[in-house]
Order: sequence, then structure tokens, then C-alpha cells
Amino acid sequence: MDTDILIVGGGPAGLAFARQLKDSRLRVTIIEKAPLETLQNPPYDGREIALTHLSREIMQRLGMWQRIPENEIYRLRDAKVFNGTSDYTLHFPQPSKARGGEADRLGNLISNHNIRRAAYEEVAECENVELRCGVGVKSVETNENRALVELENGDTITARLLIAADSRFSQTRRQLGIAADMHDFGRTVIVFRTKHTISNQHTASECFFYGRTLALLPLEEHLTNCVITITNTKAHELLDLSPEALTAEAQKMLNGRLGEMEIAGTVHHYPLVGAHASTFVGTRCALVGDAAVGMHPVTAHGWNLGLESTEILAKQVLQADAKGKDIASKDVLEMYNVKHQLHTRPLYHGTNAMVSFFTNDSAPAKLLRGAVLRVSNNLPPLKKLISKQLTG
Repeated sequence: MDTDILIVGGGPAGLAFARQLKDSRLRVTIIEKAPLETLQNPPYDGREIALTHLSREIMQRLGMWQRIPENEIYRLRDAKVFNGTSDYTLHFPQPSKARGGEADRLGNLISNHNIRRAAYEEVAECENVELRCGVGVKSVETNENRALVELENGDTITARLLIAADSRFSQTRRQLGIAADMHDFGRTVIVFRTKHTISNQHTASECFFYGRTLALLPLEEHLTNCVITITNTKAHELLDLSPEALTAEAQKMLNGRLGEMEIAGTVHHYPLVGAHASTFVGTRCALVGDAAVGMHPVTAHGWNLGLESTEILAKQVLQADAKGKDIASKDVLEMYNVKHQLHTRPLYHGTNAMVSFFTNDSAPAKLLRGAVLRVSNNLPPLKKLISKQLTG
């Protein structure tokens, strides 16, 4: 074999999985279409990632957390959910106790480009990992004996195990014949940072207005990342605005809750599509990150689940290698599949159902939405269960 493990995709999940194998004897090769310079200095893309306490622990073990500047790790103290024009909120307070002793917060927020850079810097120091950048994958195939990947430049690579880590729209997953539930929400996500005169209190907010939603992710006390989701047919109404006018629209939506607001950076937008693979494994192959599960951002589970997938799979692979077993045997991969499916499938479908309910603007649904918030607020076991998911 040319390598033991071949990873398609040099994003944060692919890099994190490679880093999990740093101290092993396994040879790892990563194929990434983007040039090396993009991995070394990822551009800011507007995405602020909410991290659970478990994700922080994993990133610390991988050395990634320590590479992120302290002033760019933002405290997420608590979270509130608003419905329509009502001021009533479903409140998830900061925990009384938390993993790692961080009881002053539900979690942390870190910009996506900082996570990507930290992951690359760790992998760049791994002697057993080879990065091949600037070349795409033309085709992949696997059989009982090996995985074979043909690159766009004509080169071929054989491996014992193939890992797909190339986004929720994974072409590798498709070529492997693994089906996925693709849920197109018919909405566009618009993200931008704003400065404001009233403190955000380090509180995250999810505002389910009628026709659009607005999420507020607190960074510094007077700096917040705004995430607007709106139907594709109306996205142009916001995207055609100047950045200043867009910020003014957000201020209007919030009814001045954050005071005077002004743009603090660039505006980015993305299609809102969820994905969940029917299985996370196949013959000598496995899916990690968004290639396995691409979540709706409302519950902030995307990167957390992706990071967990790399740890679960890496543990199975390393244990098998230590015992002299085939690292891509059916029983090794199926153990990963079972563990990750048990966690992700209920979250994926539950999140999609919740989003569909809270974006239903029919008259009966509007009344029921408010009632659900009030009932949930007064059911401590339910709130505790949701809070445990939020904190990891």
C-alpha cells in the first residue's frame, strides 16, 4: 500500500482525524484540493463555532486549543430562545458545574478560520502525515483488499483505509455508494459581525421571527456575530442591501435590544442544507465530519459532532492496530458506525423537526410555538437534558 490511511479533505475534520493518529505507526496521507497557502492561512468566512466543554477537552488533547489566541476564544455564558415578537424567553442558564471546571459558561465561541489554522499547524508537525494540496480527487473505489483513489493529475494512491472528510456535499461519499438524507431547508444563511452600544451579556440568542430567524452569537461584550436565515426567494432583499443597511435591518429586527449597531467586517452567505449518511462506513472506508453529518446550525452541534466522530473512529483504529488487527475490518468500522449513529441520528432528525416547527408561520403554529416555549421553561428535566446536549 502507498499509505495506511488516506483522507479525502483537508478541512478541520480531516485534519483533526489525522492529528488523532500522531503518535501511532500508521502512515496517513491527506488529499486537499485547496492550495497549501489556504490551509496555512485560512480566510475568515463569517462562521463562529460554538464549542461544547467536551470539544474543548478534545481540542486540548490534540494541541489545537493551545494554538488559538486567548483573546479570540469567546465565552458563551447562557442562551435564550425568543418566539415571534414576544419578549418571553426559553432560558438556558450557565451551568452550576461543568466539565473542566468552566462553570461560568455553556461553552465557547471560536471563529472557524482559527480552528482550521490550529488543526493545520498541529498536523504540519506530525511526521507520519503527508499533505498533498492543490490537487482534487477524480474517483475512488474500495474492495476487500484495498482502497484506490485516482487524482485529477492522473496519480493513483492505494490505502488500507479510506476516510471521506470532504463536506456535507461529499463526492467521495457518493462515489462510495453511501446514501444520505439531504434536507434542503430552502433557506439562505447570512452572517456578519456587528458592534453595538448595549452589552450582549455574553448571551446567545435564537430569535424565531416570522419569515426569518436571527441568531446572536456573543463575541466580545460589544461585538456580536449575527446569523440571519431567510427563504431563498427573499434572500436578495437582504443581500442586495449595503452592509450598513443590513446592520440597520438587524437592529430593527431586535427592536434596539443591542442599542445602536454598526457593521464590523464582511458579509457572507451560504445555502442551508442538512445531511445525514445512512451509514458512516463501507468496505474499507468511513465518513467523518460533515461528510457523515451536516447539521442545521440552530443547535450548534455541527463541529462538535464532527470532532467527536474523529475521536470515536481514531480510538477504534488505534485499538485495532495495537492488537495487530486489520484497521479497516468490518467489525472495527461497524463499532464506530454504531456509536456515532446512536448519538447523531436523534439529534439530526430532532433538530430538523424543531426547526420546521419554529419556522411554521401559520396561525395555529404561532400559538403553539409560544406554548411550547412556556412548557419547556417549566419542565426542569427537559431543560437539563437540552443543556447537557448544549454543553457536551
